[in-house]
Amino acid sequence: MKILITGGTTFVSKFTAEYFSAAGHDVYVMNRGSRPQIGGVHHICCDRAECDKVLSGLSFDAVLDITAYTGDHVSQLLDSGVKFDDYILISSSAVYPEINLQPFTEDQKCGRNSIWGDYGTNKLDAERILTKRVPSAYILRPPYFYGKYENVYREAFPFDCADSDRPFYIPGNGSMKMQFLNVSDLCRFMDILLKTHPEQHIFNVGSKETVTISQWVTMCYETAGKKPVLISVDKSVPQREYFCFHDYDYYLDVSDFCQLVGNTVPLQNGLREEYEWYKNNPDSVYFKRPYIDYIDKNLR
Repeated sequence: MKILITGGTTFVSKFTAEYFSAAGHDVYVMNRGSRPQIGGVHHICCDRAECDKVLSGLSFDAVLDITAYTGDHVSQLLDSGVKFDDYILISSSAVYPEINLQPFTEDQKCGRNSIWGDYGTNKLDAERILTKRVPSAYILRPPYFYGKYENVYREAFPFDCADSDRPFYIPGNGSMKMQFLNVSDLCRFMDILLKTHPEQHIFNVGSKETVTISQWVTMCYETAGKKPVLISVDKSVPQREYFCFHDYDYYLDVSDFCQLVGNTVPLQNGLREEYEWYKNNPDSVYFKRPYIDYIDKNLR
């Protein structure tokens, strides 16, 4: 297939470009060229707001839109004159209000989520515009991504703490639930959609397994061959000052996704792969939030 991928230089979009290129597809990546490009793909250098200047008249078997964060982003690409057969949008489960019953299901009402704010409502606008203009498009709603090329200071934070033999300061009793999706499973699923074209067009995507904070931190330490000493922090302390996730249970019903994709990467295996990659690429996280500084000044 001839595939257009928006982005292509960081985390999810970079992994996606490599995945489909390695599978033998003719991959084009569209980005501003502000970071090094991967090999084996064609680079379309442009700002998304001006993509009509380079996409008009081009045709693709599929568009994998990894970097659409607003309705305008979707409209800009659709208005560019580009032609395509399939369109897959990576949205977010932030489109579900936090007051909805969890696990979130695809048929629940969407709306503003106070935890995610404009990020969620902007993603919902992108979904609505795409659904209206391209009814055949697929929309994927993930929880937290993880894996190779991760550029957000999430797993890398407990990795750093483990390597430095630090105790880990954990919110409350560590029972908050989280759910993840390995980027390789996302790519496998997009490949399945392009080959099978199921009738369902909106999917929650994620691992079957949910984990608590305590379990996740323990797994991260174990990848470094360590066992964490967990120190409980009172709920009165702002969680985002010392921990890398919001104070928010967050998990989805992914039954329909799992029925098509089968088994997903076990979290422990995926974390091990990410740890090995991170240790060889410590500068991959562009901004390391000062959790450790806050802990040393306020909690120790």
